Amino acid sequence: MQKRYLSLDVFRGFTVALMILVNNPGSFSYIFWPLDHAAWNGCTLADLVFPFFLFAVGNAAAFTLPKFKEKNPSQYFEKIVKRSVYIFLIGLFLNWFPFFKWDNDHLIFKDWHDIRILGVLQRIAICYVLAASLIFIFDVKKLIFVSAFLLLAYWFLCSKLGGINPYNLDGFFGTKIDSAILGQNHMYKGEGVAFEPEGIVSSIAAIVQILIGYLIGILIINKDKSYRLLSHIFLIGGFLVMIGLFWNLAFPINKKIWTSSYTIFTSGIAILFLSCMIYALELKQHKFYLTNFFEVFGKNPLFIFVLSGLIPRLLSLIKIPFTDSTGKAMFVSPLKFLYEFLFKNISADFRIGSFIYSIFFLGFFWLVGYYLDRKKIYVKL
Repeated sequence: MQKRYLSLDVFRGFTVALMILVNNPGSFSYIFWPLDHAAWNGCTLADLVFPFFLFAVGNAAAFTLPKFKEKNPSQYFEKIVKRSVYIFLIGLFLNWFPFFKWDNDHLIFKDWHDIRILGVLQRIAICYVLAASLIFIFDVKKLIFVSAFLLLAYWFLCSKLGGINPYNLDGFFGTKIDSAILGQNHMYKGEGVAFEPEGIVSSIAAIVQILIGYLIGILIINKDKSYRLLSHIFLIGGFLVMIGLFWNLAFPINKKIWTSSYTIFTSGIAILFLSCMIYALELKQHKFYLTNFFEVFGKNPLFIFVLSGLIPRLLSLIKIPFTDSTGKAMFVSPLKFLYEFLFKNISADFRIGSFIYSIFFLGFFWLVGYYLDRKKIYVKL
């Protein structure tokens, strides 16, 4: 019988909570720098969220996929493909929802031709099905070499097929491939040009994030809860952080093109963070108020994350008249009204009001998760 690790549940819950916090400030114009993504190269606290999530997916896979491997291949692949398709479609649904948008004073239908195809959940789906396929084909030792090969191959492709500056927005070779397959209308436009931060090509390195999470999960399962286990994973985490920082000198740490150095560096930090939680929660048996707080998110991670995206999108269809501090009249959504009316002017530093709003937003979804947990409702795919 597999041992239960509270630290893994808390790690997953922490990641979901931080993802909601980062994605929902009162205003994206007023954010404390750790909660804002790096403009291009570099890594902030916000840039740890997505790789932590993929790492947690790998951890969870270590507890589930070995059981499915004992079945015949058709059952195994049916399971992982179905799950990936569902997650991908949910992500696509989120991008299109609520199917209408405001155009001046009129609600118009959101044309499919302008809908972004990829996104966070879509990347999780793509990386999961490919990582799970590799897990079925290769044993643990071979997966280490496969992971190294994928990271080195991605570095080689970026450096050889890119432009004059292969690791910049204009020089990244993956954009041409994403444009050819997806079409520019279906790509992210937040950089001012058609560019996909959850693109097809950059998923090569993101797959390894899941594989590393899986390998660490297998290590945890196969060893007793002990200081020996703790020392092993702590050393692995520290080693990966150093490799990532060293690799950064040649292949910059960058979330938006998900560089190999970024994968290694953030995986190392995830492992170090997880080892600290194993020490506190498993070995020392320390329980904190925040432990229960994050556990709630960890028990329904996908559902709470999706709901945190659905509600703001749905409320964006409602417009409330509002006059700002300059006397300018406008129409805003209920959530924007709440921020402007209640939170924005809490402090002269607007970042504080924006942050407190995000805490309020997070607290609401904690209550949802707490209710589901009390009712023993757990939404799984």
